[in-house]
Amino acid sequence: MLQEAAQLKEDVNLYHQMEQDFENVSLLLELYGESGDAGLGSELEDESKKLSAALDRWEQQNLYSGPYDRRNALISLHAGAGGTEAQDWVEMLFRMYGRWAQEHNYKVDVLDLLPGDEAGIKSITSLIAGPMAYGHLKAERGVHRLVRISPFDASGRRHTSFASVDVIPEVEDDAEVEIDPEDLRVDTFRASGHGGQHINKTDSAVRITHLPTNTVVQCQSERSQLSNRLWAMKMLRSRLYELKVREQEEKMSRLRGEQREIAWGNQIRSYTFEPYTLVKDHRTGVEIGNVQAVMDGAIDPFIEAYLRHTHTGARVR
Repeated sequence: MLQEAAQLKEDVNLYHQMEQDFENVSLLLELYGESGDAGLGSELEDESKKLSAALDRWEQQNLYSGPYDRRNALISLHAGAGGTEAQDWVEMLFRMYGRWAQEHNYKVDVLDLLPGDEAGIKSITSLIAGPMAYGHLKAERGVHRLVRISPFDASGRRHTSFASVDVIPEVEDDAEVEIDPEDLRVDTFRASGHGGQHINKTDSAVRITHLPTNTVVQCQSERSQLSNRLWAMKMLRSRLYELKVREQEEKMSRLRGEQREIAWGNQIRSYTFEPYTLVKDHRTGVEIGNVQAVMDGAIDPFIEAYLRHTHTGARVR
């Protein structure tokens, strides 16, 4: 309640600031119209820019209207068909989101990682913590497609690879999702993957299965089994909440007679390195020719366009 109150106070303060800016612009416009003074004209221009910037901030805030948009985000990346090539693509995407998070001063904690057989990553789950992390990253949920000359192909052929990105909000309140301990199967195992001496030599990794829904989560990032279990329960609670929300959405879609797309195979974005360079978001039509900039974390144009698209229902180009 304190967090909600603080956010509401921020919204009200911004509104009052815009109201004051509007009054200033109106007064300056009236005075300038009467006198034509160049100094007033310059001041009017400055105040107009200030009001415009405040309106942009207000509009941006309204894009994050979901109940969990202000929460941290749990993001999971999984390699699709294609072996080493797809696993390398997952590692590239993980680096991209890491660079994006760094730019926004977000913290990234790897909770679970399954390395590739030869290179790359088969799957990875991370917590990205910071204001509006979920509100931003929910725009990335879906299948991401890569087209490039494979560095793993001696013949230098062009390959197409796929990776899925799943994003859910971090849910902490037990009242939001009820979990019966009798519905859980808890397994422990020895952590594996990257980490060197930091990987524990005991069975500290934890895997929890929610039997009624067959939802499986695991965590092996911490050194103690207790810490991994606490993180795994937090991940499970978030996934069960997301499952509950999706079931409600699907029920409403059936009532409305809507046809939902099958996620896998319907990529939301394509990253083309060859024969030309282009990143295109298929939901909004936004295109960026500088592929390297995107891979270095410059994904905000895609995120903002998607949020505006879902907020207004209009296609953005």
